[in-house]
Amino acid sequence: MFSVNFVVLLLLAIVASTNGANILGLFSSHSPSHLIIHMSTAKALAEAGHNVTVVSMLKPKVMHKNIHLIVVPMKQEQELIVNSQMTEMAGQKNSIISTLNRFLNGMDVLIDSQADLVSDPRFMRIYETKFDLMILGYFLNDFQLGIAAKLKVPVIIDWMIPSNNMVDQLLSNPSEISYVPNTATSAELPMTFLKRVENMINHLLLKYLALQFDYKLTRIYNEIFTEKDMPTLNEMRRNISLAFVGSHLNSEGPIRPLVPGIVEIGGIQVKDEADPLPKDIDQFLSNSSQGAIFLSFGSNIKISSVSTEIVQTLFKVLSGLKYNVIWKWEDLQDTPGNSSNILYKSWLPQDDILAHPKIKLFITHAGKGGITESQYHGVPMVALPIFGDQPRNAALMEQSGYGLSLDLLSITEESFRKAITEVLENEKYSQAVKKFSTLFRDRPLTAKQTVVFWTEYVLRHRGASNLQSPAVHMSFIEIHNLDIYALILAILVLFVLQLVVWGRQLGKAKLSRAKKISKLS
Repeated sequence: MFSVNFVVLLLLAIVASTNGANILGLFSSHSPSHLIIHMSTAKALAEAGHNVTVVSMLKPKVMHKNIHLIVVPMKQEQELIVNSQMTEMAGQKNSIISTLNRFLNGMDVLIDSQADLVSDPRFMRIYETKFDLMILGYFLNDFQLGIAAKLKVPVIIDWMIPSNNMVDQLLSNPSEISYVPNTATSAELPMTFLKRVENMINHLLLKYLALQFDYKLTRIYNEIFTEKDMPTLNEMRRNISLAFVGSHLNSEGPIRPLVPGIVEIGGIQVKDEADPLPKDIDQFLSNSSQGAIFLSFGSNIKISSVSTEIVQTLFKVLSGLKYNVIWKWEDLQDTPGNSSNILYKSWLPQDDILAHPKIKLFITHAGKGGITESQYHGVPMVALPIFGDQPRNAALMEQSGYGLSLDLLSITEESFRKAITEVLENEKYSQAVKKFSTLFRDRPLTAKQTVVFWTEYVLRHRGASNLQSPAVHMSFIEIHNLDIYALILAILVLFVLQLVVWGRQLGKAKLSRAKKISKLS
């Protein structure tokens, strides 16, 4: 009996292994937080039995034994430029518009480094493998779609936040700017007239920046892929099978239309069950009789880059609280100060910490990943946004009642202490975020199950052209019926002109009759 069971299990294992697809994950963004999202997608597929090869510029924190990793680091001089720019951004106010403009100019190494990766010998090894699918971690790297053309595989793009102008344009998803605030607009719904005006202006500015990016990305594509039989970049964009996006509109809002090719996987990085915490952190939290506060500014900007005055403001308030504080701080040799209630760590398992029952408050820079994890675990927040989508994330979090947002550059001990006290002592914040957590978890498939199903759907059908909106293959004029409106306008103009001609002819005829009558009389 044992031998029979063993043979059955062996056969099942063989079948499972032969069904596994070879998937390339190209995740070349230099953002560790982006990489966590992308690697969580790759891990879900590896756990489902697929053979995943990941190319990255960073060593990922999320990993799986069945993922083959190729790391091609950014050049040292490029790294120095990025760090310098990030430090500069930490000392000033930044909108999504100014951030994108910076990516086009002072921080264009974020684009150039991703172009350099494509010709690196370590990367070129991927052409020695037969792949079935490419998943592209999408961030200012459209030109890498040419790799899928050379591999002759369908493409899924993996996007970290809700669908925005960039993804909407790729999948021909309606933007609906009259009631959907874009990434540059923070507004309560329904938007007021002035907010709709602001949303329209921001939409046009983002469109203009998209054109600037398109010019640069197309030039890079044409420089890299010079083969005669290569499709154009626009042709590759029109053949994206689908996009994974970091949202769950049923709970987060705003409710808006999504074409079938946009698949929501918000919360993909949240573990089904939290991993055991490192011993020192677990003990620190266990000894937190009043509960604990978690402070992290994520992985893109080092909190040590923030001005000394602001850091000291944070330290003075936190060190005087009755709560224990876990503080993500990069330079453990030079901390803001010593306090028995503060534990500094250079790296922290954020999702696992937020899942701990002793965590009562999350002080965050309002990155989408951290906001999502905090909301999932029902932890209220105090947000100190810095750049990119963070100000809008913080504003939406505050509008939803999950916490408060402060301006980091103008923060004072009084305003910081007041915000912390309000969120900790007023139960409305924890109640609101826990209610959200229930909605966020209530879905027919988990984020991981969704990734596996739709990836395998694309694999089964060698792409998913059936999911594409017809608008993907239409011009701007056709999508907006401008040719039809032009025809109608032309007919109306011709009709009016004809009426004018008839009127003049009628007038001449009347004048002629009047002259004849005058002569007869």
